[in-house]
Amino acid sequence: MKLLILDAGHCLSLALAREASRRTDTALVIEQETTITPSLLKTIAPDAVIIPPLAHPLSMAPADVMAHADAVDRCLDACLSQEVALVWCVSDQLYEDGLDVPIDEHVVPAPRDDSLRRLVQTGDRIRAEFQRHLIVRLGPLFALEGSHAWLNEIIDSLVVGHAVRAAEDVIFCPTSADAVAMALIGMLQQQSCGANAWGAYHLAGTEPVSAFTFTSMVRTQLLTHLEGRGEQIVLGEVQPLKHHHDAKLRRVLNCRRVLDIFGVHQKPWRLEAGRMIDAWCSTREPNRGSDTGVSA
Repeated sequence: MKLLILDAGHCLSLALAREASRRTDTALVIEQETTITPSLLKTIAPDAVIIPPLAHPLSMAPADVMAHADAVDRCLDACLSQEVALVWCVSDQLYEDGLDVPIDEHVVPAPRDDSLRRLVQTGDRIRAEFQRHLIVRLGPLFALEGSHAWLNEIIDSLVVGHAVRAAEDVIFCPTSADAVAMALIGMLQQQSCGANAWGAYHLAGTEPVSAFTFTSMVRTQLLTHLEGRGEQIVLGEVQPLKHHHDAKLRRVLNCRRVLDIFGVHQKPWRLEAGRMIDAWCSTREPNRGSDTGVSA
C-alpha cells in the first residue's frame, strides 16, 4: 500500500513516517506542501492521501484556517479526478461548545466561529461528493517533534524555568500522534483488503482531562525522570487558566465505532506521554544542567 502524506513537517506526518519505516506493507510519499494537483497525484498514484489536522484552529488566525479549508477542497478535487481515497484529520475543537456526554461520530459539528464553520462546510462537501473518504476527528495531538506537537513545547518551556499556563476548565482526551499514525495505517490496510468502511471516525486517548492536569502530569513525570538520572533542574511551574466561568466545557470523543469496525483501541495518554518523556530524557547528555539548576 502506498500513501501520500501532505505537510511534511507536521507531527502526524513524522509519526506516520516512523510507523511506516517499521512495516514492510506500507510505502510513503511525503510532500512538503499542504495540497496536491491532479497531475502530481496521477504521477505518484497512491492508494490514499492523508491530510494532517490543524491541531488548534480556535487559536489560529481565521485566514490560516480558511486557507487550510481551501487546500483540503483542492485535495478533494484531485482525489475525485483520480479516484484516490482521501483521509482528512480534524481537531475536536470543531465541537466548539462541547457536549455533556461523549460525542458520537454522527454528531456533525456546528460551531459558532466563522472559520470553524468553513471547515465543517468542507467536511460536508467531502461526505456529499466522495464516498471513499475517512474524516478522522482527533483529540489534542501530542508528540516530541514537528509542528502542532504540543508536548515538546511544554517540555522546552519547563526545563528553562518558564511557567506554562494551561486551561483547567476545558476537558478533552489528549491523543498521541504515534497512536494515530498506527491506527490510520491499520485502518487503510483493512480498507485496501475490502473493508469498505468509509465515513467519519473519532480517535482519541483514554481518560478525559484538562490541559492543566495533562501539563501538570508532564511536569511530574519529567521531574521524576530527570531526578532518576541524577539531574537537579528547577522546572517551571504550571499555572491554571479559566476560560469558562460557569461550568467546564467537555470535548470528549466517543471512539467506540473505530473499535467496533477496525478493532482500533484508544491508547492511554499517560502511558504514551510517559514513553515520550522517557525518550526525550534518554537523548540528553548525562547530568546536563545539574550545576546551574537550569537546562541550557
